Parts: sequence; C-alpha cells; structure tokens
Amino acid sequence: MDAVLADLISVLDLEAIETNIFRGPSRDIGSPQVFGGQVLGQALIAANRTVDEARTVHSLHAYVLRRGDVNAPIVYEVDRARDGGSFSSRRVVAIQHGRQIFNMAASYQVAETGLEHAVAAPDVPGPEGLRDIADFRRDDLTHLPPKVREFLSHRRPFHFRMVEDINVEGIGGMQPVKHVWIKALDKLPDDPRLHQAMLAYVSDYELLGTVTLPHGRERVLRGELQMASLDHAMWFHRPCRADEWLLYAFDSPTSSGARGLARGQLFTQDGQLVISTAQEGLIRLR
Repeated sequence: MDAVLADLISVLDLEAIETNIFRGPSRDIGSPQVFGGQVLGQALIAANRTVDEARTVHSLHAYVLRRGDVNAPIVYEVDRARDGGSFSSRRVVAIQHGRQIFNMAASYQVAETGLEHAVAAPDVPGPEGLRDIADFRRDDLTHLPPKVREFLSHRRPFHFRMVEDINVEGIGGMQPVKHVWIKALDKLPDDPRLHQAMLAYVSDYELLGTVTLPHGRERVLRGELQMASLDHAMWFHRPCRADEWLLYAFDSPTSSGARGLARGQLFTQDGQLVISTAQEGLIRLR
C-alpha cells in the first residue's frame, strides 16, 4: 500500500487507554494546526469502537473549539448517550493538554429499507484525463509564501482531480462553485467503517475554500483573511468506498458576519448521491 495512505490508516487506528477513552497521534501536514479532517476521522473511529457493528453512522455534527497541537496526541472520550431499538447516539470530546479542542455528536442506525429519491449528479467531465492537484503543486507554487507552499505541496493520501481550471493566482470574481474528483491513492481494506472515517478525513479538504472564490484566494495568500473551521456536519446516505472515484461538488450559498457557509455533495461515478457535507467557517478581514 502507498506509504502516505498506510500512515493515515495508522493515525485512525486509535489506542484504547480506558473504557470509552481512546488516544490518537497527530500529524503535521503543513497547516498551522492539526488538520480538522484528522480530528473528525479519529473522533468517528472512537465513537465506532463503542457501537455494535450492525449499526452504521448516518450523521455527525462537530464543533471546532481550539487549535490542535500537531506535536501532541489527542485523547477522545466517548459518552454512550443512548442505544435504542434502531438508533444509537454518541458524543465525543477531543482533549489536548487538558482542554477540549473539539466535540462531536454522531447517530447510528440499524440498516433499513424505505422510500428512495436523490438529486442528479452534476453534469461534469469524469476523472479520466483531468489534472491532479499534485501535478499543479510541483509546477506552480514557487511564488507562494513558504507556509502556504508547505501545506499545498504536502503529499496527500487521496487523488484530487479538479474539474475547473486550477486557480493558482486566486483571482476573485468567480462563482462559489467547484467540482473535484477524489479517490484514495491505493486500495483499502473491506471495512465500511474505515471507508467512512477516511471520507470524513478527506471531506475537510477544499470545502471552506469555496467561500473565498468570489472574493479572491490571493487575499488568503497575502494574509488579508483569517480562516478557521467552526463546525462540520456530514450525512451518510448510502454505502460507498473511499478507494473508488467520488465527485465532490461544492458550493457556498452565503458569507456574512465574518462567517462563510460551504456545502458539499459526494456522488459515485454512476451518479448516486452518497454523502452530504456542510461547514461554517470564520472568514475575517484582518
């Protein structure tokens, strides 16, 4: 298996240190703090470890409270809030240096059948032949500030193939819409819960940046904007795999009050809507 992908799996394989208490390592991927997707994926794994395997997470809602320290592990404490006939509820608190940095509520359901409908997938080109963000990182980042260059050039455990032209200069005036094909770099074990945690991890990439498209990402690069995730929500509609191509469709309906809202939908190559996401973030003019 690809070494970067294998490392992410090891990061998500939490250590049980007490009943309902788990510990996970942190990784520095070039961001100013622990990557939010890492904490989200680890928190989901912690909750999973306390729920019967016949039940699958169908939604999660998380709040980011403080920046995480990439040089320290994170402890996850799980509250087994409820186990009903069909649903289970869990609350997870992430702790670092004795303080809460993140909390999450997750709901699980026994598999059931019911009414079915879904919106159609966007009509965009497939992943074949599209430029991967890894290619643009090697070619086009020499003019960016060192910390931004470090984050963008860090090797990721997923392919990111951009449907729209990669806007390296970050010129403003664009519509707050974009589409990215994503897939794990290598085949993953056949563990549905691992696939969900991997998709929770990767769902944090590119999402909040959609808010800046009408205003110009160059303002971020020049340090004019302070950006930070405030919350993150996911709804798992249908089973899917993280090692098969998924279209991540983003849009941002609004930005106001120094906050911006971004939404995402993940579709399989045959057009099935499998996951929805939403995130509000701080978008503050310095």
